[in-house]
Amino acid sequence: MEIKIAVIGLGYVGLPLARLFSTKYPTVGFDMNQHRVDELMQGHDSTLEVSDELLGDAIHNHNFVCSTNLDDIRDCNFYVVAVPTPVDNNNHPDLKPLWGASETVGKVIKKGDIVVYESTVYPGVTEEECLPVVERVSGLKYNEDFFAGYSPERINPGDKLHTVEKIKKVTSGSTPEVADIVDGVYNSVLVNGTHKAPSIRVAEASKIIENSQRDVNIAFMNELAKIFNAMGIDTNDVIEAAASKWNFIKLKPGLVGGHCISVDPYYLIQKAQVYGVLPRVMFAARRLNDGMGDYVANQVVKCMNKKGILVKDAKILILGITFKENCPDIRNTKVVDIYHTLSEYTHNIDVYDPWANAERVEHEYGISIKTQLPDEKYDAVILAVAHNEFRDIDFSAVRAANSVVYDVKGVLSRDIIDARL
Repeated sequence: MEIKIAVIGLGYVGLPLARLFSTKYPTVGFDMNQHRVDELMQGHDSTLEVSDELLGDAIHNHNFVCSTNLDDIRDCNFYVVAVPTPVDNNNHPDLKPLWGASETVGKVIKKGDIVVYESTVYPGVTEEECLPVVERVSGLKYNEDFFAGYSPERINPGDKLHTVEKIKKVTSGSTPEVADIVDGVYNSVLVNGTHKAPSIRVAEASKIIENSQRDVNIAFMNELAKIFNAMGIDTNDVIEAAASKWNFIKLKPGLVGGHCISVDPYYLIQKAQVYGVLPRVMFAARRLNDGMGDYVANQVVKCMNKKGILVKDAKILILGITFKENCPDIRNTKVVDIYHTLSEYTHNIDVYDPWANAERVEHEYGISIKTQLPDEKYDAVILAVAHNEFRDIDFSAVRAANSVVYDVKGVLSRDIIDARL
């Protein structure tokens, strides 16, 4: 079988994967966003997941092309769906992007073709929600005319160590033979190989618990931070001491945002309830982690009150708005919760982030950010994201004589800060 690959969705997951596949197979990256496609074909990825050099090589070698035209993926036979799986305002899974991508696949898929889903979902979505759409649009029969697989994405935005080619991938297929084909395609481009799951549902479940486990573990650390802060004990000191034991899992408290850990658990939470199981631990973890932005803001207010700083109309500087350090990704960032809670006291809040796209932040959150460090003095400075640039800031130049520096990430020297999470 001569493989020609189409990757549907060219975001943080789809683009690195498509670029990697193009090193071995003719690959077409498909996205409905013409601006995104134009940007990529000009050799630049604004997410910074693929370097200009790698992207340029892929395009110039004529093995990789990006398009918004369905005709450009009609002759492909291995379709990979890598679209977002968000939640709505009520934290219910929003499958519309997946349904739309499945319709796209249904318009072009042919007899003998394979479609592999990478989007994070609860067990059963691929076969119960997505493939019926492909069947309806194509008129073909699943597991008779076309086949399917699932290989959950494991992209970590901004991580230059665990890049897509170095990630060990879980694979699966709708028949044993298809599972072997899917596994072989992925294995051919991955340094550390694959783990072939026995079924699509097992592969789906494996992905959802990866992030749910981290969510629960971080929630525990956040709860400890609240306890120790109330007791006047430095949480980081406690963690360092406990980490001296060989089997202690060293995690830190913090804001839990982004497209994975703060979203994926809701998919399993909803599905569990369909089966009559109330996932109390996962519920509690989500509730606790979702409230950490508000908690940080109130801790800052508490510190200001202790130092006699009037919070009303105070000047506050927030360093960082992306959901993680050294990365432009602003999806579901919890820094906005800090901003909104503090805005109940003052509107003199500046947000500085050299990594974030100011237009996207304005569009997504209605917050105007600065991409250069302001030449002003502030009553409170909050390090919300641990960008490398922030570690070299001269805090004496931005803080007023009587002021507070609060370190959410625990990366600043003790002699600079007044408190940390």
